[in-house]
Amino acid sequence: MKPVIQEERTGCGIAAAAAIAGVSYARARAVAASLGISSQDRRLWSDTAHVRRLLARFGVSVARKTRSFRSWSDLPDCALLAIKWHVEGSRPFWHWVVFHRVMDRHYVLDSNANIKTPLRRDFGRMKPAWFLPVTMRRGAQPPLS
Repeated sequence: MKPVIQEERTGCGIAAAAAIAGVSYARARAVAASLGISSQDRRLWSDTAHVRRLLARFGVSVARKTRSFRSWSDLPDCALLAIKWHVEGSRPFWHWVVFHRVMDRHYVLDSNANIKTPLRRDFGRMKPAWFLPVTMRRGAQPPLS
C-alpha cells in the first residue's frame, strides 16, 4: 500500500480511500464526485458513511460500526483510524489515516502534506479514538468512471 497525499485541506477521507484502493487522489476525487461526495462536505470528516461508500465503489468492504481503539497490536491488518478526534459545536471531527500491517511490519499512512513523511511509525504520538476494519475483496477492480 502506498501513501496518497491529500490535495485539499479537508481531503483526508478521499486520500485514505485512494491509498486503500491503490488509486491516485485525482481518481478517488473523481469517483467521489460521481457519488456526490466532496471534501468540502463536513460529513466526510465527521461521519463514516461517505468514506465507506467511496471504498465500496472501489470493491473494498469497511465495517459499519466503529470499534474502540485499545492497542496497535489489536488492530486488523488494514483499518481506517480516526486521529485528532475533537468536537466543534456539537459535532465530532477527526483526521482519517490508514493503518496497514504486512507480516511483522506495521505503519500508518497519513495524507497530511504538512508532515515530514506520510509513512508514520511514531505510534506514541498518534492517539486514535476508534477504527473501522477494512477488508479487500479478492479480484475487485477499480471503477472505470
